[in-house]
Amino acid sequence: MKEPRSKFGVSCSAAVAMALAACGGSSGDSVQASSPNTSAALPLACSQLANTAIPAASIGLPTSGGTVTAASVVPASGTGATAIPEHCLVTASISPVDKTAPNIQFRVALPTVWNSKVVMFGGGGFDGSIPNVTGNVPAGPTDKSTPLGRGYATFASDSGHQANAFGSQDGSFALNEEAARNFGGDALKKTRDAAIHLIKARYAVEKVQKSYFAGGSTGGREALAAITRWPADWDGAIAWYPAWNDAAALLGGHRMNRALAKPGAYPNTAKRDLIYKAAIAACDGLDGAADGLISNQQRCNAIFDPATASFNGRPLRCEGGTDTGDTCLSDAQISALKTINTDTRFNFSLASGETHYPGYNVWGADLGITTNPSPLQPTVTFLALGTTQPAMPMPRTAPYVSVLLDQWIKYSVTRDPNFDSLTLDPENPGPWAGRISELSTLLDTRVDLNAFAAKGGKLLLAHGLSDVLVSSRATEEYYQRLQSQMGPSEVNKFVRYYEVPGYGHAVSTSFNASWDSLTSLENWTEKGASPANEVVADTAGVPGRTRPLCDYPKWPKYNGTGDINRAASFTCSN
Repeated sequence: MKEPRSKFGVSCSAAVAMALAACGGSSGDSVQASSPNTSAALPLACSQLANTAIPAASIGLPTSGGTVTAASVVPASGTGATAIPEHCLVTASISPVDKTAPNIQFRVALPTVWNSKVVMFGGGGFDGSIPNVTGNVPAGPTDKSTPLGRGYATFASDSGHQANAFGSQDGSFALNEEAARNFGGDALKKTRDAAIHLIKARYAVEKVQKSYFAGGSTGGREALAAITRWPADWDGAIAWYPAWNDAAALLGGHRMNRALAKPGAYPNTAKRDLIYKAAIAACDGLDGAADGLISNQQRCNAIFDPATASFNGRPLRCEGGTDTGDTCLSDAQISALKTINTDTRFNFSLASGETHYPGYNVWGADLGITTNPSPLQPTVTFLALGTTQPAMPMPRTAPYVSVLLDQWIKYSVTRDPNFDSLTLDPENPGPWAGRISELSTLLDTRVDLNAFAAKGGKLLLAHGLSDVLVSSRATEEYYQRLQSQMGPSEVNKFVRYYEVPGYGHAVSTSFNASWDSLTSLENWTEKGASPANEVVADTAGVPGRTRPLCDYPKWPKYNGTGDINRAASFTCSN
């Protein structure tokens, strides 16, 4: 049996004279990397990382330093795409400057055989827990290895607070200013620098070869914030359904919340099924294929009106506009849905410069059709309209955004846990306008990727067209602003934006997206091969079917012949 080889490419026995401890006693305590080490330092064994101090000087924003609380070798497991290699799993914390603020908790997975690259994962909602560092990128491929499985060192944090029973909807952390700033983005830099300090110590390197960030929703905002605020730290990013203008998105979500809270406005699951089927019937064929997906969403938004539409020969609107049962929609329900579809206009100034939040593609979206037997449906419903109408006190089973907004308004805006959140008008917030404007400087990410582009960074943006939690129209605006600032040809050199028909917020029973975005980013960043002919697969609606990922504003149009479940039968069209 060959002896395990150290980072220097020599056997442990040959290295004993230099440092016995550096080679360790098990294969998990020795490390290998894909490039030779030129540092004078020696790699640390996994066991040596335990209780390691992380100097405050190694972190680019003010902290009180950090420490490793646990480090242990995790044996290899799984097979094929699910294989997880042997790695050193490190749990650590970063101490705040304000002693009353919570620590930043984070984890790092350090593979025994390292590819000299790193991936940082973003969180979701208000964060508050550490994402799975052994997991995949958002909407990652089911037939390809995870980042850790590919040899990446991976890391993530809870963004600087530990959630209570509300989980990712817990907003109570914001009563502490340092915790609020950490969630706003500071924890990204602190976590990255602390993790890189440990990675350098583990592998005895001076720098990593490539650094990537991957996240969706809040994690998508975090990806964009990271490459905007600290472009020198990152070579590439994957940002799915990013809440990049988060304060604006919260205000837009609150307008939806208040609309659904009005008497008689909240549609039950049968009515959600009805509006979904009516929109599909009206708009499915706009892309040339009867496949249960709306690809030409912009056209659908223009032609579909629930007040005048019919389904199966019957008007959607209840006769007289009064709710007469599950076979129609009342005027109150139609008004709420139209509110969700339209823009939220801010009649006050936000320091971030945002003036509105665009409506959501509610026509053809699954708003929470609980009768769907798919095991994914409970998550879809949870992230959409839930099962209970918004009210005060806010039910935990209300729409995800309703609980989130109730927490945000109570703890971030008014700092009053007893405040009636439904009384705050997001378009005309009165005495709370100044505080909301202040919060926008923490939560809204400016559109400025000049420094990231100049260093050669690459960005993959993607969004599902059926997302009713974060609007794909907002991501369109982000991309359009980049084009306006830099010119389309310049943007095309380092950004791609794709929209996926039928995909909701992180999950869908219609078209559950699976895309090998990390390989595309690697090829673009490391080999200069820009993305072309990208394909996304469905894992739930029609498992195995594929669609082309079209450069925005194009969408997949059926060619008229060929298997409608194959991407090759579609052409990207304007």
